[in-house]
Amino acid sequence: MAHRTINGVELFYEDTGGTGEVILFHHGYTSSHDTWPPIVAQLADEFRCVMMDARGAGDSAHPDDGYTIEQYAADVVGMADALGLDRFTYVGHSMGGGIGMWLGLEYSDRLDRLVLVAPVGSGGIDPPPDLREAAAKLWYDRDADELVRQRIAGAARPELTDEVAVKARVDRALSVSVGHYEASWESMAAFSVTDRLDELTTPTLMVVGAADGLATANLEDYLRLPNATLHVFSRVGHSVPADVPEEFAAVVRDFMRHGVVSAATLQERITNSAE
Repeated sequence: MAHRTINGVELFYEDTGGTGEVILFHHGYTSSHDTWPPIVAQLADEFRCVMMDARGAGDSAHPDDGYTIEQYAADVVGMADALGLDRFTYVGHSMGGGIGMWLGLEYSDRLDRLVLVAPVGSGGIDPPPDLREAAAKLWYDRDADELVRQRIAGAARPELTDEVAVKARVDRALSVSVGHYEASWESMAAFSVTDRLDELTTPTLMVVGAADGLATANLEDYLRLPNATLHVFSRVGHSVPADVPEEFAAVVRDFMRHGVVSAATLQERITNSAE
């Protein structure tokens, strides 16, 4: 397993190498780089793909602190620096999408494009307290069986659900550090960049699961972005990359090739063609 010391912490990464444009993939809350291999397998023929684990998650070290969206974004930039990547396209799922928003606001000079996949809302998260308490109890009790049951029962496409894969994702979730589990949640709850989204001019693709509880927030954020396009997957929940890996990879490839295509860009094309 490959690691680099980034901001004082040993972080796991995997790099396909190659000379293509660089795509850096970041996972969501309590997840890991395991989110991405099915996607990377379909893109590595054309792009150099880098996957990384956040501090406290996956195969990265478990430091005492630094579990904030802002620090995770600094770790992404630190990993890019360590790998000699001046610019890259960033793909972030869930909490990783919030990290992407912060990268777009504070490190736009490092980004070619931004792909926000079912991201935490720009105004943070605020689920019913009893849901968080119930989930936390299962995590602290290490009740893998119930966590697996809930994920399978809540799948938007149950006919595609792989119980072995779900169990592996639950095992990863149970392996994160307490700091990652608690402080990352607090950082997502406190996240607040809604009034700054008009500053985020990096070409952005917003990917939404129509059956995701974050869908409304994602659509609202998409409308706030000045240079963005949108893809919504029907009958897909929060776990977009796991639910529809082939379709998702195709959408990413299309965005890498064509960028933002919107009514505004099409009108610009018409105007330029007349000159």
